[in-house]
Amino acid sequence: MKKLVLLPHIFGLLAVLGSCNNPQPQENQTIVGGKLQVLVDETLLPVMEEQVAVFEHLYKQADVELSVAQENQIVTKLVNNEVEVAVLTRQLNAEEMTFFEARQFRPRVYRFAEDALALVVNKNSADSVITVDDIIRVMQGKEPVGQVDRLVFDNPNSSTVRYLKDLAGVDSLPATGVYALKSNSEVLKYVYETPRTVGVLGLSWVVRPDSALRRYTDGVKVLGVRSQAGKPGADGYYKPSQSNLAEGIYPLSRSVYIINAEPRKGLGMGFAAFLTGLSGQRIILKSGLMPDSLPPRELIIRK
Repeated sequence: MKKLVLLPHIFGLLAVLGSCNNPQPQENQTIVGGKLQVLVDETLLPVMEEQVAVFEHLYKQADVELSVAQENQIVTKLVNNEVEVAVLTRQLNAEEMTFFEARQFRPRVYRFAEDALALVVNKNSADSVITVDDIIRVMQGKEPVGQVDRLVFDNPNSSTVRYLKDLAGVDSLPATGVYALKSNSEVLKYVYETPRTVGVLGLSWVVRPDSALRRYTDGVKVLGVRSQAGKPGADGYYKPSQSNLAEGIYPLSRSVYIINAEPRKGLGMGFAAFLTGLSGQRIILKSGLMPDSLPPRELIIRK
């Protein structure tokens, strides 16, 4: 995996070089200025909103517009050259990369965080744990185990659905036991109002909710998950905490990538540098996700 390390104090110099080499100067874009549209997986929206707010505060000439879409929509727009920068919870596969190779170009891909699927239930539910085998049974259309009647997703085309379909080895959702709504916020509300339901969310929706969703996050609880036999996390039930993500024992973790398909040095490069750099990694740490590289801590010892 490629790493991008760019210190803030050299941004200015690179911006000048980038503007000189930009084949499309009419766009008036550098790595720290101009306009940029970023398509982001809806499960990652809360943490990405924080990243953009800080980035634009530091670089006043930068205007980053976040557009939310489902995973398959994002990939389609990338390969069709409708958007150049995206944030996803997977890399492009070999078939998708052929679209770029036909243009003799390979997108730059940078991992900047470790996310997780959080499984939530109504706070009054008797259940507090679940196993990966239980989840697979539901995804395969088999009888649910315990007091859980159904799994509820944010969208049938979301990254959370794709993740659990891959885990269960199925190509489509079963006719019963699985429901899809329209967003992560709707999943929170549904679980808050509906017992015996497990909601499947991106972790940042649980740990960094906005004020409008606070009452719903206060009314749900996160389940501990036990992995399958022989895999890390099979010796107990683990919640999606930063320490468990760092140790690799939470079973439903996933990497987060920024994919930059800009054919030139532009604001996408600067934003990727920010995400993988010190400031962006601190925001990831604060958000409850696991940063790709832990920011250093300085201790001042006074006599």
